[in-house]
Amino acid sequence: MTEDEFDLFYTAACPRLVGQLYALTGDYAEAQDVVQEAFARAWERRSSVLNGDRDPEAWIRTVAHRLAMSHWRRARRWWELVRGESAPRPVPEPNPDHVVLVAALRRLPEVQRIAIVLHHLCDLSVEQIATETGAAVGTVKARLSRGRTALAAHLVSEEIHSTEEACV
Repeated sequence: MTEDEFDLFYTAACPRLVGQLYALTGDYAEAQDVVQEAFARAWERRSSVLNGDRDPEAWIRTVAHRLAMSHWRRARRWWELVRGESAPRPVPEPNPDHVVLVAALRRLPEVQRIAIVLHHLCDLSVEQIATETGAAVGTVKARLSRGRTALAAHLVSEEIHSTEEACV
């Protein structure tokens, strides 16, 4: 892949990848950082990553996700070391809709959650999800269908539960 081709690939894929990593990590700045680092690593390995049989965008997404998890682990260890030495800063309350959605997504089986996030939050097609996850197109469609049904049920049960609590 030439430098110009890489630039075109970067321009097309970077916003999608940042959006996907943001959905996975919940931290936009972190998503930007890890995607940039993953692209830098892809450039260093462009002969094997970008010219092979692999999907380069899937490779970059995987590297970025691993980097994000590694950063999170390091930050958690650092926090554990210093948490007794300084007062914790107040954290704003999360949006109630966001909390309900995240809780409902967590209740889904991982394969359904991944399919839903990649399709609805990252705008990947069913075929792209199949390629990235190694599942058949029909399997991805089934995961999306079952995931949507389960997600809707979880969201309705959360809504009913929160309405009951408000009435008490």
